[in-house]
Amino acid sequence: MSALMTMPVDAAASARRILLVYRHSPGLLLSSLLVPVAMVGVFGYVFGSAMDVPGGGYREFLMPGLFAMVALNAVMPAMVGGARDAGRGVTDRLRSMSVSRLGLLTGQTAADLLVAAVVLVPTGLVGLAAGWRIRHGLGPALGAFGLLLLFRFACGWLGTALGLAVGKEETAGQLAVLTIPFSMLTSAFVPTGGMPGWLAAIADWNPVSAVVEACRQLFGNPSAPGDAWPVQHPVAATFGWCALLLAVAVPLAVRNFARSGR
Repeated sequence: MSALMTMPVDAAASARRILLVYRHSPGLLLSSLLVPVAMVGVFGYVFGSAMDVPGGGYREFLMPGLFAMVALNAVMPAMVGGARDAGRGVTDRLRSMSVSRLGLLTGQTAADLLVAAVVLVPTGLVGLAAGWRIRHGLGPALGAFGLLLLFRFACGWLGTALGLAVGKEETAGQLAVLTIPFSMLTSAFVPTGGMPGWLAAIADWNPVSAVVEACRQLFGNPSAPGDAWPVQHPVAATFGWCALLLAVAVPLAVRNFARSGR
């Protein structure tokens, strides 16, 4: 049976393997749920008391940024998980089997996508309790969550490709922390208009800023986009960034999977 024919079965088996990790490690899922919820409190109430944004309250401005952080955070577990599998020989064993490499990796990212969908629910509920509102109706809101999951999917592939390339869990964990400054250099938490010109340009061209501004636009939340094309046309830019990430990360992840441990 060809690898193409077994791809759906291999993807389902791979997704089940990842979901079983969460089932047997409830603390892992709990931490995934609590971190974004805690961020609502820290940024919304502690830092938000000193923030003033045009067109509405800071917590409405903030929530799309926190949703985007949930999506971006796919890089960290995917990177560490890929490096762990490569370092412990799991990838070698899987590669020796008659399975679809693309199917295995797709199953992993699909499982992560399901976890992300679960995490977005309590994050949104806490946001609603804190004053965030969906102002443009259900259709655009579902479109915003769809974009978030698409970005999460792309970030998951990127993390997998990087983790398999690194091959060492400790190194991957240290490198994954770099996503934190990357997430801060965006319009997620503050308008980029108050940044120095060169820094604002970097923030406006950060893919996360496009995702954040797209969500603000679709949810109808306050926004203060810069002049760069990605934040002026955030929905189109989000699709473009996701397509670019997938075009690079998917073949790179499959190649790294085939070469890991060699």
